Amino acid sequence: MAEKKKLRIGVLALQGAFSEHIHLLNKLKADVAEAIQIRTKEQLQDPSLDALILPGGESTTMALVAERSGIMEPLREWVKAGKPVWGTCAGMILLSNTAHRTKKGGQTLIGGLDVTVKRNAFGAQVDSFVADLSVPVLPDNERPFSGVFIRAPIIESIDPEKVSVVARVNKGIGEEEYVVAVRQGNILATAFHPELTDDDRFHRYYIDLVRTIASTTPA
Repeated sequence: MAEKKKLRIGVLALQGAFSEHIHLLNKLKADVAEAIQIRTKEQLQDPSLDALILPGGESTTMALVAERSGIMEPLREWVKAGKPVWGTCAGMILLSNTAHRTKKGGQTLIGGLDVTVKRNAFGAQVDSFVADLSVPVLPDNERPFSGVFIRAPIIESIDPEKVSVVARVNKGIGEEEYVVAVRQGNILATAFHPELTDDDRFHRYYIDLVRTIASTTPA
């Protein structure tokens, strides 16, 4: 059996929790050859890059820096080309086609994900919480995943013909369940922060997704 290629995974490093993603990826040495910070369009356009992660942080600031540095359009091209991308929290907002509760003047988005998100859906920083999530797609899926929600968005609506729900959260007894993780083709998006835990299952799931996309993409 041929040995699996180790992946080069980029993490957008303009603002936010990019170092935490890199820390977790570096622990997965059997699958990851290199986890690198992406700050320029030249780094993003390197043909040896296999996948991309957009971290949590402040989505408006991240978008402003991306526009000023000239990487916003290359990010859109990455998504349109069907290359693997995972957005966490702010990254999920940036990947959405529509975002509500944005700052005055609106929110520049990368787009590509057929959902509508609501920013800061659970409140301010002091309203952050951790919730056990049932995520059937994960390895060892009988064990709940601890979702860390910090000024987190929720997904208000999806195109059910294109988007699959990966996880929901019930914040409080008897309250509505909210969609907080989805997948659409090459795009994975989570409203919470898997990188802020010691649980690497979401990162391993993403690696498997990257390999699946590579195996089905024409050379």
